[in-house]
Amino acid sequence: MVVHAISLPPGEFGGCGVDDLFLGCLDGDAHPFYREIANLKVSAHFLIKRDGTLTQYVPAAQMAWHAGVSQWQGRNKCNDFSIGVELEGDENTAFEIVQYQQLATLTRTLQGRYPTITDKNIVGHKDIAPNRKWDPGPGFDWQHFYKILSTAKATLEWPIVWD
Repeated sequence: MVVHAISLPPGEFGGCGVDDLFLGCLDGDAHPFYREIANLKVSAHFLIKRDGTLTQYVPAAQMAWHAGVSQWQGRNKCNDFSIGVELEGDENTAFEIVQYQQLATLTRTLQGRYPTITDKNIVGHKDIAPNRKWDPGPGFDWQHFYKILSTAKATLEWPIVWD
């Protein structure tokens, strides 16, 4: 599982930019930055917003375009074998406790279906593309996440689309 961070426009939270990007309908004229990315083919399996809202874009068993050029444990093309979870955030802002809680619950739920997603196989985008990506960044507290994960249960309020 790969943990990411995203905000659209950069540094802004709560809008529809991330949804529109992942759904392939980002309006390049809506913001100057969007002109650079409107035609990118980008997606993630899940997004956890600042308020903890969880959205699924791609079924868990299907490939999402979240990793780009990447490698983990000697395997290239991490999109082919990983689940991408985006957290609404950026390099300069600490993540919300509810995001950690939702990420831990989602992680335990995914681990129940996919035993290869061990705690040791949860990485940041920077870990699989170290010279290219920064996320989830210094605002993500891995120790805090693992503390919450240690007591998390695999209980989500809605069903995950697996296939």
